[in-house]
Parts: sequence; structure tokens; C-alpha cells
Amino acid sequence: MESREQAVSVACSKRLAAVRAVTIRLLFATTRGVALLLGACTLLNLLSELRHPGFDANLWWIDLRFANAAIGRVLLGTTGLGLVMFAVRPTCTPWCIWGLRAALGLLMIVATRNAWTFWRLVADGEIRSGFPLPLSGAMLLVLVCLFWGVGQSALSRASRGLDHGAVLLAVVASAVLFPLAQMYCFGRTDYRRPADVIVVFGCLVHADGTPSMALADRVRTGVELHRAGLAKRLLFSGGPGAGATHETDAMRALAIQLGVPSSDIEVDLEGLNTQQTVSNAVRRDWSGHPPRVLAVSHFYHLPRIKLCFRRAGWDVMTVPADESRGLVHLPHYLLREVVALWCYYLCTV
Repeated sequence: MESREQAVSVACSKRLAAVRAVTIRLLFATTRGVALLLGACTLLNLLSELRHPGFDANLWWIDLRFANAAIGRVLLGTTGLGLVMFAVRPTCTPWCIWGLRAALGLLMIVATRNAWTFWRLVADGEIRSGFPLPLSGAMLLVLVCLFWGVGQSALSRASRGLDHGAVLLAVVASAVLFPLAQMYCFGRTDYRRPADVIVVFGCLVHADGTPSMALADRVRTGVELHRAGLAKRLLFSGGPGAGATHETDAMRALAIQLGVPSSDIEVDLEGLNTQQTVSNAVRRDWSGHPPRVLAVSHFYHLPRIKLCFRRAGWDVMTVPADESRGLVHLPHYLLREVVALWCYYLCTV
């Protein structure tokens, strides 16, 4: 009886060991997939700086503006190249592994500093956050996982077809999760402060001329900023509505109804999409210098707005619209925005 129990115990131990081995291999493969996407994007962003001087596309995930620009580029270039090499061929030489881990370690310190700065600004009331984790905090967790994965190169010798499938799946998952992290971590953060103009992005107007709930929320948030004295000028941008009423007409009417003087309101009738709104805003007469801008839209839309303005050379502050109730079709909007953000990103870099 005792020998039978021992045999069962040994069998269970073997099964647990096998499950643990497979789990670790899959986690290792996942880190390779994340490394491939993040490394490729980092290198692509650095190349983009050569085409568009002053446009730091890596700022979305790591803020190195406090450091020397050349040193920052070397660190990011080393990390990006090392991550791609690790993803493609994880059996690197020891010095490559330790070099990459050193670079990741430095970026972990930077991400910690970024996260601390974010929480300090929230505590001081300079910004407001509707999400408990800053994007820099999320990226710190990613860097910790990559640091672990790079140190597990011995696992690659047991690589199987399952691992390659897991790498591909991790790339796809990361391509979805990174934009979602931007939407929730960055998009849910309110950066309101004194500005020259408040740009409110349009949304659906119903066939009877009434603004949709989403559009009304955006307008009310813009009016709130105006009423708080953060900017005197309101710029409403949009396209045709579902009926005869233009989006900007509905936005203007609601703002006046809420007490905004008509003299403080400007409209952009050709804001057919995000890029067009930003381009039209940039081309307006701003007396020879870029104004301080507060951009208002729903949280999931704000990372793309920020990307477009930064590509145009403007650094804007984003403010998420106060939602009167949850959006019924939010999953659809999020998925659509993931695709749109990647399209805008690839066109930008």
C-alpha cells in the first residue's frame, strides 16, 4: 500500500514538474514575442527621428528627456537591437546577454523615476488620474519580465514548434495590449492647465440634429475648462452629422446654451478625422508661434491625438471627456482605436 502511494506521489511530482517546465518555456517564449515588438518599434522610432528631427516617438513608453539626448539614443538603440536579437536568436553570447540586461536595468531605473514623477504630480494635484497605474509603471513591469527572460537563454535549447507559436501569439497580443495600455494609463489622465485654446474633437450628431451623448460629454468638458478660465478660445472641429446638422453647429449651439459667449467660439468645418483636425489646427493663424493647446476627446482617442500633434511639432495637453455614463459600444471603440493607432503610428514614423 505504501509503495503504491509512493508511486502515485512520484507520478504527481513528475506531472507538476512537466507542467512547470512547459509553463516556464511558454513564459520565455512570451518574453521573446514582447521583446521583438518593443525592440522593433524602438529602432523604428529612432529612425523616425532622422526623418523628423525633434519628434521623439519613443516618448510613448520611456521618458529620457532629463538625460543627454545622445546618451539616450545610444541606450535605446542598444536596447532595441538587443531585444530584436534576443527574440530572433535567444542563444546569444554571454556578453550580449549581460549587455542587454545592463541596458534593461538602466531603463528599469528610468521607468521607476517616470512612475514616481507621475505619482508625485498626482499627489500635488498638478494632474488627475482616472487609472491607478501610469504607463511608465506598466512599462516597468514589462522591463522586469524582459530582464528575467533574457537571463533564461538556456531554455531556448529546448525550443519546439510550440515556442515559435507562442512567440507569434505574444507579438499579436502585445500589439493589442500596448495601445490599450496607452488608452487607459495615458488616456485616463487629465493634464488640464492654462492654455491658449481648447480644441474639442467632434463626434456623432443624430439625424434630428441633437448631439450624441459622447459629443455632448466632449462639449461639456470643453466648456468646463473654459469656465475654469484655463483658456478663452474654444475650437470645435468636426464633419457632417447624420442629418442636415453639422457636428460643429451642434457643438456651438450646446456651448452657447451652457453659457459660453459666441465670440469665444471658433469652428473647423473640415475636421473629418483626427489627422485633419490636427492639420487644420496647425494651419490656423496663431500669430507666428504654436499655442498652448488643451485637446478634449474620449480617453481611448487621446493617445492618437497626442501622436498627431507631436508629429506636427506641437506638444499638447490632453483632457479626457467626463462621461455622463459608460459607453455601450466601448469594446468596439477600443478595438477600432487599436487598429487606428497602429495605422497612424506606421504612417507617422
